[in-house]
Amino acid sequence: MQISGTLRGALGAATEDRIIFDLGGIGESQRRLTRELPGVAVRFAVKACPVDEVLDTLAVAGAGFDTASPGEIRQALRTGTPPRLIHYGNVVKSDADIAAAYRLGIRDFATDSVADVRAIAAHAPGARVFCRIVTTGAGALWGLQGKNGCSVPEAVTVLATARACGLTPAGLSLHVGSQQMSTTAWRAAADDLVHAITRLRRRGIRLDHVNLGGGLPALGYLDRRGLPLHPPLDAILAELRDGIGRLRRTAGTPLDVILEPGRHLVADHGAIRAHVVRLTTRGRARWLYLSCGKFNGLYEMDQLQYRLEFPTHRGAPTVPAVIAGPTCDSDDAYDAGHPMPVPAGLRSGDPVWILATGAYSVSYRSVGFNGFAPLPYRAVHDRQPVDVALR
Repeated sequence: MQISGTLRGALGAATEDRIIFDLGGIGESQRRLTRELPGVAVRFAVKACPVDEVLDTLAVAGAGFDTASPGEIRQALRTGTPPRLIHYGNVVKSDADIAAAYRLGIRDFATDSVADVRAIAAHAPGARVFCRIVTTGAGALWGLQGKNGCSVPEAVTVLATARACGLTPAGLSLHVGSQQMSTTAWRAAADDLVHAITRLRRRGIRLDHVNLGGGLPALGYLDRRGLPLHPPLDAILAELRDGIGRLRRTAGTPLDVILEPGRHLVADHGAIRAHVVRLTTRGRARWLYLSCGKFNGLYEMDQLQYRLEFPTHRGAPTVPAVIAGPTCDSDDAYDAGHPMPVPAGLRSGDPVWILATGAYSVSYRSVGFNGFAPLPYRAVHDRQPVDVALR
């Protein structure tokens, strides 16, 4: 993975630990995606990177927002994005949160149950709903199956109930799993949506959109063994274009298509400047402890490894070591069965750059587990830091 000069320059200039976001790279990711999938509307999943400057950048590049709470809705609205380009994508919503979203101007709500539909009808009268159908999550690093979504027959019932309750049954959605590595998952998703659209047409329900959710992969990760993941992005995009064509032909009427990318737009355009705590030997194993770990920026280390650069030790001899964070929690470490090569001469305080950390590094930070404060962040553009306070 090649990181941008903007990001590399910002990492090199930093002397304290922090997360750094390359806003220029993030904006270009949004523009590239819309070039690859013309006519598809992007609703960035705020949960992936709830950073004001990132949301502002994506809004300027043409994105709307997928939100999961009134708090995320308010943050999205602060970008100046109109409420019609923001939807409430969480199927788990209290009555109070539905009412709050409605007061904020939101009129598009995800759902997956009759009970939720009735709550939306009571607290967001006349709203539009789109029903999430379940997927297997096969092929993804995080399948996301189990908690969200319903079967196709249940979706028909849910949307018919919405119509009877005075709501607009506007669409269908799904999520193929986060960091989806398989093209067949997208093909199966289109098959399921075609089936659902056909059944809904028999009930006299014609949708105006389908939401293909998130799942588009980032390119810069390593697997748990430390090997590049190499997601087949071009093949995935081709599969999406084919599936979108099938969906529109099945609908028989104009059908908008929405995507909810999160990590795909931001992961490869963020990095963490951290430092070495200690390289040590315990028994037969070497361990490299870093100042950043699961609880202050690297929460997803359960399924992947991040690329590390040691700028003061380039080209130096290496030794295998298990990588771990600074806390006393045993989960704050990578798989001990797959050590990574690290410079043999590392000393406490040496800088380390942790790449492809633009997604979920901010949103998954703890408030200070073991007293380690959440990392601050800085957003940069064209080698110049954006003039914002560090968070």
